[in-house]
Amino acid sequence: MPVLVMKFGGTSVANLDRIRRAAKRVGVEVAKGYDVIVIVSAMSGKTNELVGWVNETSPLFDAREYDAVVSSGENVTAGLMALTLQEMDVPARSWQGWQVPVKTTSAHSAARIEEIPPENITAKFNEGMRVAVVAGFQGVSPEGRITTLGRGGSDTTAVAFAAAFGAERCDIYTDVDGVYTTDPRVSDKARKLDKIAFEEMLELASLGAKVLQTRSVELAMRYKVRLRVLSSFEEQSDEAGTLVCDEEEIMESNVVAGVAFSRDEAKMTLISVADRPGIASIIFGCLSEAGVNVDMIVQNISEEGRTDMTFSLPTDQVSRAEKALGELKTSGGLNFAELDTELDVAKVSVVGIGMRSQSGVAAKMFKVLSDEGINIKVITTSEIKISVLIDRKYMELAVQALHDAFELEKAA
Repeated sequence: MPVLVMKFGGTSVANLDRIRRAAKRVGVEVAKGYDVIVIVSAMSGKTNELVGWVNETSPLFDAREYDAVVSSGENVTAGLMALTLQEMDVPARSWQGWQVPVKTTSAHSAARIEEIPPENITAKFNEGMRVAVVAGFQGVSPEGRITTLGRGGSDTTAVAFAAAFGAERCDIYTDVDGVYTTDPRVSDKARKLDKIAFEEMLELASLGAKVLQTRSVELAMRYKVRLRVLSSFEEQSDEAGTLVCDEEEIMESNVVAGVAFSRDEAKMTLISVADRPGIASIIFGCLSEAGVNVDMIVQNISEEGRTDMTFSLPTDQVSRAEKALGELKTSGGLNFAELDTELDVAKVSVVGIGMRSQSGVAAKMFKVLSDEGINIKVITTSEIKISVLIDRKYMELAVQALHDAFELEKAA
C-alpha cells in the first residue's frame, strides 16, 4: 500500500482529547488505503519541563543522560497515540528511535540522522500493522545510546521517514493552517499560500518564519519530499494547508512570495581592524569556535590600511562573541580600536523565486523603506532574497509597508 507520513507537533497532542482528534485524522487516511507512519512530538510544554529537571539536577550535565531524559516525552506520546488507535480498531504500535532504528551521529542533543533502514517497519506493515507511531526527535548513536536531534527535530524526523519509505507525502500538523505571506499577527493582510517552493520555504524558515524547522526543509528539498503544512484544529480537505514542493509544480507565483523578519538580532562592528589578507578568517574563525552564528557581513572601505568590519548575530550570542573577540585581542591575535554593539535592531527580508528573472525588487524595497523614514544599516542579497537590518522599533512598519508594496494579499 502507499505510505503517508503524518507529523503531529506538541500543541496537536497536548492532552488526551487532542491525541484522540489526531488519531481520528490518522484513521481517515488508513480508510483511504494508506499505511501510515505517524511522527509525534512530546505533549506541549513537556520537553521544557524535562530540560528544567535536568538543569536543576545537574547544571553541568552529561549530554548522554540529558538525551535519555528529554527524549522520554515523545515516548509517552507515541504510546498514548498507539493505544488510542487500537481503541479505534486500527492496528497500530509505537516505535522508539532505537527500535526502528533511526541511526544518527553521536552528537548528543544535536545529532543528525544518517540512515533509517525501512525493513523492521515494512515487515510489520506486511504482517497487518496499518500505523507505525514513531517517537520523533530521537535516534540511536553508533555506540547504542539514545540521541536527540535538537529543538524542532520531529519535523526533521518526519521528512527523513518520508524519504526513507518513499512516502507519497509528508503532512505536518501544527497550530497554524499553512504558510502565510508574513506573520498574520503583524499584518492583517497576510494571505495563506496554496503552494510554496522548497527554496522559498527554506529562506523563510532560516530568516525567522517559525512554521517549519530549517533542517527539515533542507532534507525535503534534497529528497524531493512533498510537504503539506496543516492545522490540526480545523476541518480538512484535500486542498487544505500549504504544499511545499518543487518549483516545477508551481505554475505562476508572485515575484515576492513572502516577507520574513527576526526581532532577536544584534549588530556588532569591529572598528579599525588591519586590512590585510586573512583578517576575516581570523575574526570569523574565532567566532565560529565560540559557537556564534554570524549572518550578515559588511566590510567598509579601507583607509590607511585600516577598515571596519560589521556583522549581525542573534542577541543571545552577543556576550559569547564579545568574550571571544576580547580574548583574541588580549592574546595579540587581533588588533582593533573598539567593539561597537547594537542590540535594538531587527532583520526584515523579502523572498521569492520570481526575483531570479525580475529586476527592480531591491530598488522597490529600498524606496518603500525610504518613504517610511526607515534607515537601512546592513544589506545582504542572494538569488531569491534581500535582507536588511533596521532599528527594531520600525520592524512591524517595515513588514506591513513591504507586504502592501508587493501586493502579497493578492494571489498570482
